Amino acid sequence: MTFMDMFQFATADLAIDLGTANTVVYVREQGIVVDEPSVVALETVEGITRVRAVGDDAKLMLGKTPDNVRTIRPLRNGVVADLEVAEQMIKHFIRKARGDQGGRLRRSPQVVICVPSNATKVERRAIRDAVSNAGARQVWLIDEPMAAAIGARLPVTKPVGSMVVDIGGGTTEVGVISIEGLTMSTSVRVGGDRMDDAITAAVRRNHNLMIGETTAERVKKLLGSARVPPTGADETAVIKGRNVSRGVPAELAITRAELAEALAEPVGQIVHAVRVALENTPPEIAADIIDGGITLTGGGSLLSELAPVLIEATGLSVTLAEDPLHCVALGAGRALEDLAFRGVLHPA
Repeated sequence: MTFMDMFQFATADLAIDLGTANTVVYVREQGIVVDEPSVVALETVEGITRVRAVGDDAKLMLGKTPDNVRTIRPLRNGVVADLEVAEQMIKHFIRKARGDQGGRLRRSPQVVICVPSNATKVERRAIRDAVSNAGARQVWLIDEPMAAAIGARLPVTKPVGSMVVDIGGGTTEVGVISIEGLTMSTSVRVGGDRMDDAITAAVRRNHNLMIGETTAERVKKLLGSARVPPTGADETAVIKGRNVSRGVPAELAITRAELAEALAEPVGQIVHAVRVALENTPPEIAADIIDGGITLTGGGSLLSELAPVLIEATGLSVTLAEDPLHCVALGAGRALEDLAFRGVLHPA
């Protein structure tokens, strides 16, 4: 019996987008059932460490924990940085997905897991081990750009070139896809986290105010922009933190223009990665991309003015996918369910 035959008869199979910022779990024939931050809170009592919270509950604790509690993001730049904590997190999310099925999922699931296109063998093995140890009976890998393209419903099985740019929390994946394969791919370790860090650094440098990553993420979503807006009235947002020189809580108003300047470097790196991919794309596929344009996926693609910046830099049309936050998970789920995509899955 082939692995695809087993897929066909199983009812407990999962597809997981194990992201640096968020983990999304797709259950066969059910769709997305889990979408939570990739954060784990660990509590140490009398020398014994246990998991106190995972996902949404753990993210609420970021920057607010007592000495015996620490919050960990077990993935960095799209790969596993802390194997043991990652296992606990994945196990929690798999259990949650199983519970959402009303007890139907009794067998250990087969899992399709998304990995960065440039992940090394060691990094891929770490992801496989984390998922296997969390209870999966079989693990299959799919490259993130391929999953994103399938989720965005690009013609990945046809002899037509497509380009997808997936901007996640830890990495930006650029993939040129044709006939179920990555003709060209590049990955840069720039994403939503680097944008948050850039905002935090700029606020401290320009205003002597230290803010947390949750505040940086909030103001990025509210007013973040890939380019400085035209002169004139500029929107502002109030941010709160600790004044570094005086050591007391303080607040200030930050403008969209300031945020655009802070984000200029990470945005520039994303644009450069896209240009590098285009420069290395075969001519015939480049001709297809002129017609089809570039498709943006991932949470980072929601940054205001990003599409116009890419249009100016490449001269190509740029389209935001219908559900950019879930494109990778939806694509992995379609690859799990549809025999037409059997060629994009790789044994771990």
